Amino acid sequence: MAKKVLITDTILRDAHQSQAATRMRLEDMLPACEALDRAGFWSLECWGGATFDSCMRFLSEDPWERLRRLRAAMPNTRLQMLLRGQNLLGYKHYADDVVDAFVEKSIKNGINVIRIFDALNDTRNMEAAMRATKKYGGHCEAAISYTVSPVHDEEYFVELAGKLEEMGADTICIKDMANLLLPYDAYSLVKALKAKIRVPIHLHTHNTTGTGDMTYLMAIQAGVDIIDTAMSPLANGTAQPSTEAMVATLQGTEYDTGIKLEDLTEIATHFRKVAQKLKEQGSLDPKVLNVDPNTLIYQVPGGMLSNLISQLKQAKAEEKYYEVLAEVPRVREDFGYPPLVTPTSQIVGSQAVLNVLSGERYKMVTKESKGLLRGEYGRLPGKVNEEVRKKAIGEDEIITCRPADKIEPELEKYRKEYADITKSEEDVLSCAMFPQVAPKFLSERDKPAEPAVRELIVEDLMA
Repeated sequence: MAKKVLITDTILRDAHQSQAATRMRLEDMLPACEALDRAGFWSLECWGGATFDSCMRFLSEDPWERLRRLRAAMPNTRLQMLLRGQNLLGYKHYADDVVDAFVEKSIKNGINVIRIFDALNDTRNMEAAMRATKKYGGHCEAAISYTVSPVHDEEYFVELAGKLEEMGADTICIKDMANLLLPYDAYSLVKALKAKIRVPIHLHTHNTTGTGDMTYLMAIQAGVDIIDTAMSPLANGTAQPSTEAMVATLQGTEYDTGIKLEDLTEIATHFRKVAQKLKEQGSLDPKVLNVDPNTLIYQVPGGMLSNLISQLKQAKAEEKYYEVLAEVPRVREDFGYPPLVTPTSQIVGSQAVLNVLSGERYKMVTKESKGLLRGEYGRLPGKVNEEVRKKAIGEDEIITCRPADKIEPELEKYRKEYADITKSEEDVLSCAMFPQVAPKFLSERDKPAEPAVRELIVEDLMA
């Protein structure tokens, strides 16, 4: 039975993360908050992902303060964040006590919906975050990292969704980070999920390959409940399909979102100015608006692509770009077909660059590649190339338990270590996530620079 389609808008998080390196400031968001709050979105994604790091590293903003200000400015709409399971927002696994505290503080400071995923779809890496979200009264949205490989078929994803529902998920998200889910496959997958799963299904895609809108339309016809879109000034390309376009497409049909286009016009007018400002600062590269169907071949998400280009530039080997792109799927196969999403996308990408530049595959192996092959990040989905594993880690023991079971409680250790520079539990958690960035940020936080000076500092950091 057809029904109203619900919308999560990503303008405050994934849209600017995908197109402008997460450089939108709180001052760029607040003027639009009243209009965003009354538009009628199911939720607004505004936190998590790379925003936490970028706030401190590049924008001299406290991510927790940003969240509190957004909560106060939008009292009527669910606020949503993206969380990398046991990695939280950092790049390593944290002990369960840190995961619990981080989730508690996220909800206390204003988050309603926590979208939890694991790069390997290892549900053991999602357990602690899901349990904490339920414990502190949050809406637990468990995500499937969608990818295409010999081991990732429809049956695999339906079984995974069933497991996540059993673990307490309030909604299931199909997280299609590289826009690999094609329209007819989306129809089939959503149909299969709706036949088995009782909780609502939320679909997240991008428009990297140019198929995002069609994927949404087919998923809607198959019964998907919620879709992610971005306000038009920062939509499409590596970001999500446009909110206004989807609202207009469904208007007057049995799937009508109930959102008025006129209400969205006011929001778009504001963010057009913000997008222009980001372009002038050099944060918004027009290349991100291009459609690249090659993504379907190499499966390289937008963020990973820019990473590869910058690694090759540093090595003065930009002419090796297509060689590296062709090497990525080979490394991925050797590593047991991990989905390419943070942090596995960076691990596979960096290893592909090394393989091409050194002239011999796996002559040099990164610490992270060794960790992945050792099982430090969790269970790899497919069969690993054992020759490659032996070359990389020798006779090292392979971890088969839940990786976090090997981590002792560590929150008290972080409290003591950062006692002299932290004023709150939130500060402690910031330092735990980003030990290279947060202490410096916190020591500067209470000495506000003049606005003009602050802009110069930010520009230096971005250079």
